[in-house]
Amino acid sequence: MARLLVYYAHPGHKYSRVNVQLASIARQLEGVSFCDLYELYPRFDININQEQERLLNHDVILFQHPLFWYSTPSLVKEWIDLVLEHGFAFGDGGKKLEGKIFMNALTASAPSSAYSLDGYQQYPLRTFLTPLEQTARLCHMQYAAPYVLHSAIKATEDNEIAQHAIGYKKILEAIRDDRFNYERSLKADIITFKNIEDFIGAKP
Repeated sequence: MARLLVYYAHPGHKYSRVNVQLASIARQLEGVSFCDLYELYPRFDININQEQERLLNHDVILFQHPLFWYSTPSLVKEWIDLVLEHGFAFGDGGKKLEGKIFMNALTASAPSSAYSLDGYQQYPLRTFLTPLEQTARLCHMQYAAPYVLHSAIKATEDNEIAQHAIGYKKILEAIRDDRFNYERSLKADIITFKNIEDFIGAKP
């Protein structure tokens, strides 16, 4: 079994419709480590040694969060700035995370059509995630395609949200049980509940 660590970051957790459901799934899933960053560090006083130890003890690091101003919530950036230190994650002697998988599970308020050269966001979604992808590469990690729900604000409870939640549980279980196709995910743009089955195989 792969050791999966889910970091959840949502400063407006109590107002969330989608991420609150996904966090509940990850928190309760057996064999998955779950950390709510805003619950752990409401004053941003991140315990660097503890977080580095968490990373060393896991194979797959997944950050679940809404897309905030084309990036992550601020606590995730603070976490990256402090935890991924020179000599630990990169630089001289900094190969402690080599070979691990970095992944995002995110919600975006805009529809998928907005993230294109012709859409009002003007760029593909992956373009906005380039800093995270490059962070993974600098830290000798592999960046898997993100699991995404577009139009999250307008998503309906009994349709998109429910299907997205089911897909999220499937992807977490597949990673945990070594049934997730990393090779295919490394070549993909994004993963959604509509194509999730393309990345899940039978347990070896």
